[in-house]
Amino acid sequence: MSITAQQLAELMPDATQVESDEPEMESSLHYVQLALLVSCLEWLWRDKNDFFIGANLTIYFNRQQLKNKDFRGPDFFLIKQTHSGPRKSWVTWEEEGKYPDLIIELLSESTAEVDKTVKKDLYQNRFRTPEYFWFSPETLELAGFRLSQGKYEEIINNESGQMWSESLGLYLGIYQQQLRYFTAEGKLVLTPEETAEQLAAQLKALGVEPDI
Repeated sequence: MSITAQQLAELMPDATQVESDEPEMESSLHYVQLALLVSCLEWLWRDKNDFFIGANLTIYFNRQQLKNKDFRGPDFFLIKQTHSGPRKSWVTWEEEGKYPDLIIELLSESTAEVDKTVKKDLYQNRFRTPEYFWFSPETLELAGFRLSQGKYEEIINNESGQMWSESLGLYLGIYQQQLRYFTAEGKLVLTPEETAEQLAAQLKALGVEPDI
């Protein structure tokens, strides 16, 4: 839901109630990819409660920019060392000044140039986000950058074409034309559904019929 600059100003100083102001995603490919990134990580870290995942959620990082409606919303971002409760948006000055530890943008024809230039500069110079990746669900273009001495340096693929994320403690790579997580040993991080299917197959191999 889009709101006016005046409406935003009236919500202050309780900025925690400011809602996200992001447009809908470009295509079903983008929706599926974003849902996959969120569900896999939440399932893998299901025993943790000290992280927050933002999915197509606005980050408000300056009160004046809030009034002027000058803000950014990454497609996917991870913030560690915080509580996992729901938010209407991410408001940095209400969150101990925390910015994302990792950002992933899903490229599209209409956003790729901004993602590779304007947003990359913002995440490097203002957010100081340690790691930034972009991925195109359409062309499968994948690139990653890590902050080093204040500048982003490109992350080099391993022999499997995967990129190591220090923030995640996982690799990012392409599997069946989708961006997926892999463990340090190269094992695919499964979705909850894939985990259930794998367990069912294992039980069947043992002659046990799983309860449905």
